[in-house]
Amino acid sequence: MNTHVEVRYAFSPAEAKAWDTEKARQAMHIPQLFAANKIYLVYSHFDRFIAGGIMPVEESLQLEPVDALKAEYFLERRELGIINIGGPGTIQVDGEIFHVDFKEAMYIGKGKEELIFSSKDPKMPAKFYVNSTPAHTSHPTRHITKKDAEIVTLGSQESANLRTINKLLVASVIQTCQLQMGMTELHPGNIWNTMPAHTHDRRMEVYCYFEVPQGQAVAHFWGQPQQTRHIWMQNEQAVISPPWSIHSGAGTSNYTFIWGMAGENLDYGDMDMAAITDLR
Repeated sequence: MNTHVEVRYAFSPAEAKAWDTEKARQAMHIPQLFAANKIYLVYSHFDRFIAGGIMPVEESLQLEPVDALKAEYFLERRELGIINIGGPGTIQVDGEIFHVDFKEAMYIGKGKEELIFSSKDPKMPAKFYVNSTPAHTSHPTRHITKKDAEIVTLGSQESANLRTINKLLVASVIQTCQLQMGMTELHPGNIWNTMPAHTHDRRMEVYCYFEVPQGQAVAHFWGQPQQTRHIWMQNEQAVISPPWSIHSGAGTSNYTFIWGMAGENLDYGDMDMAAITDLR
């Protein structure tokens, strides 16, 4: 079987206070996204968010409906965002072929039935990182490169958080139902992301860390601002962040991460900021 699906249930801050490291990792950490000729998906009950990886090598892979969706096809009631973090690949959407290179994105709207993923070169396979959320209507399929993105630079070298944020699937670039995705690249010598930290009660989030050098790692911080914890992340792993939790990280080297969000609004101004000196 090419597709592996895991279901993760939602949890409250009160539950999380009692967890040890292993329990927290079981609830939030996604240790594997990619394996040759496999599709790995995690279905979270936080906003019904799906995160996963598709890695075609010698063969093409079709994204088919899974039991958790109770649907005739994967996007019957969903939308899909994709960012390729591997070699060049193609995505066939109801017969139309899109060429998607490294760090390029795709948006596929509700109602598209046939989704086929392929690599151009088995020696440099594509790694399609995917996020999917429920959708109420259909929006056009789009291929999005960095030229299309809204790009901003934040932070400073002095505070070790100089970073470039590539907003790929956001309201200023493309119309979606609720899914938002982007990619943040830490500059060399910088390690901190999303600091000062914040929460947003009307949106959950999933982070996928990649370009983490061999032998290095990222500490992902989570929890309520006065009850923070951490999960150590390796290269090409993801972590689920509940709406009530901060989501921030510091690496032993610079790295890149993809953020994906779902919720009832698309306004970034709804964040509840937490001052660095108030974190506990």
